[in-house]
Amino acid sequence: MKIIEKQHKMSKFLILLVFISYVSFAQDKEELKQKEKALNESTNLTWEGNKSLSENDFVSAEVDYRKAISKSTDNNAAPYNLGNAYYNKETYSEAFGRFKQAGELANEKPDKHKAYHNMGNVFMKQKQYDKAVEAYKEALRNNPKDEETRYNLALAKELLKKEQEEQDKNEDNEDQKDKKDQDKENEGDNKEDKDKSDKKDEGDEGDKGDQKKEDNKEGDGDKKEEEKKQPEQGDKPEEQKQQPRPNQLSKQQIQNLLEAMQNEEKKVQEKIDAKKVKGAKVKNEKDW
Repeated sequence: MKIIEKQHKMSKFLILLVFISYVSFAQDKEELKQKEKALNESTNLTWEGNKSLSENDFVSAEVDYRKAISKSTDNNAAPYNLGNAYYNKETYSEAFGRFKQAGELANEKPDKHKAYHNMGNVFMKQKQYDKAVEAYKEALRNNPKDEETRYNLALAKELLKKEQEEQDKNEDNEDQKDKKDQDKENEGDNKEDKDKSDKKDEGDEGDKGDQKKEDNKEGDGDKKEEEKKQPEQGDKPEEQKQQPRPNQLSKQQIQNLLEAMQNEEKKVQEKIDAKKVKGAKVKNEKDW
């Protein structure tokens, strides 16, 4: 009995597994059908968009491409073609977004290569040469034999090099300009300091000149005052040169004294001589 029960339970388990597998398979099959259906619809819409774009009907083409993108994520052609439409309209930001989307959805290397190649082209248009270099490198990783991508990569590298050289040159010019401005500013400061110093020196010289004039003025006043105090000793230059020292008589004074003494002696002698004449006895004879 026990063996029979175990076999019965095993049978039920196997039947359940088969049923689950069947249901899962049916679901996967249904999902696959739905995905295939959505991809077909998306592809048809992509073709409609291509047709509208060939007829220069950009608006209709954009609508068809957007519908195609929303229908299926497996259709990387729709965003790629819409990116090309935007690129031709020079709407580069929108174009880059669609190329990036196409590269992320692509499962095959050729599709990835085209998406990254066109992303590099967008960066070239925007003069973002460093990003263009990276985009072209990624494109070559997915298709190393594409000569157009290789050429674009070389061009992007050359333009990036020139841009960096130009930036370095501008930076050097800016540094030189800043240095000149700084030197000019320093020169102005030095000149201002020099002007202040010169003005100060002129002020000092003026003060010295005024002091010198004042000293000369005071000296002249003292000299005149001294001249007033000194006695007049004639107008002769010789007499002016031979000024008497203190307690010493000049030659003229000595001469005057000698003359005065001589005059006094003469007067005295005259008085003596007069007395002699007056005192002589006179003989008077009377007639008796």
